[in-house]
Amino acid sequence: MKYIVAPDKFKGSLSGIEFCNAVEEGILLADSNAEIVKVPLADGGDGTMDALLHAMNGKKITTQVHNPVFELIEASYLWVPHQKLAVIEMAQASGLSLLAPQDRNCRQTSSIGTGELILHALHKGATSIVLAIGGSATNDGGIGMAHALGYEFIDKNGSVLKPIGDNLELVDEVKTNNVVDMLNQVQFQVACDVKNLLYGVHGAAYVYGAQKGASPSEIEKLDVGMQNFAEVLKKQFGVDCQKVEGAGAAGGMGAGAMVFLGADLISGIDLVKNITQFDKQIQQADWIITGEGRLDSQTLSGKTIQGVLASAKLQNKPVAAFCGNVSLSAKEQKELGIHFASAVAKGPCTLQEAMEQAYNHVKSTAFNFANLIQRNVVDFVS
Repeated sequence: MKYIVAPDKFKGSLSGIEFCNAVEEGILLADSNAEIVKVPLADGGDGTMDALLHAMNGKKITTQVHNPVFELIEASYLWVPHQKLAVIEMAQASGLSLLAPQDRNCRQTSSIGTGELILHALHKGATSIVLAIGGSATNDGGIGMAHALGYEFIDKNGSVLKPIGDNLELVDEVKTNNVVDMLNQVQFQVACDVKNLLYGVHGAAYVYGAQKGASPSEIEKLDVGMQNFAEVLKKQFGVDCQKVEGAGAAGGMGAGAMVFLGADLISGIDLVKNITQFDKQIQQADWIITGEGRLDSQTLSGKTIQGVLASAKLQNKPVAAFCGNVSLSAKEQKELGIHFASAVAKGPCTLQEAMEQAYNHVKSTAFNFANLIQRNVVDFVS
């Protein structure tokens, strides 16, 4: 029996490869002859670098950058020397998880650290950069990132603006005189898992501003700033970012990456599947086992499990989902194409306890699942 294990991370408890290891231990306890192939995945958010680290012959590079509130921290990116490829996670330098709740204020935060990671990769010799933009603490349209690469954002008085969300409404011109030349020699791809527009009710500020520390009145102000920023980009660079799905991702980093990096916005899970050659790896599989923290309505929108299911459907492969919590009905699971689903936490426990015991819970679930397979209790007929 051949199993492909292809999960997302369990946020806060298990990385993708840790999930794979737990599943492997559980299955081998039930079936010592099983063949297990580990293919940790991600949807373009935090965890993308670790997922690709397993798939590629690369290493982590660590350097000093500024976090969202301009404090110096250490952050890492994945460097693949033989491809001159860097995989950079915005969350590493500009992520919400880097800030305590009281420090989250996307009016004042900046994506400058993400730009500093890009600059470091350019000096390393990168000719191709994948930028994963999930988990950001910012709503600055990517001007912090661009500032680190030499762009200057000017107000009506000719002054250079601090690259924060609050100043988007003051941007009158973008100066490109000092932009690093190496940008022209690099292909950028942005792994993006949402389709939000830049501004408006479905835009960056209104959809994500509250979780990044903005009040209702501040969200309105940030949205006005994003509208002004979009007009400047359209006038100066000829790009109408508001017409592009995903431009509002990561506080407008989608738009900033398009304009300032010349990047293509690509589905995060599709990009990761392509790099890991996922469709090829599942060709001989008997079962695909996937998982993430929650199996819910969000699974239907650009997430890792949806990407796994799309590939599995094309090759008529059965999929089992081991998740921290399962809130989809049996009918919804069937419609998605899930053949077996299980919430891994068993018995009454707190969320903290469930997270601390996630490895053992996944291992136990995999053992029970493989036992059912061995006894032909769970079967799949094409």
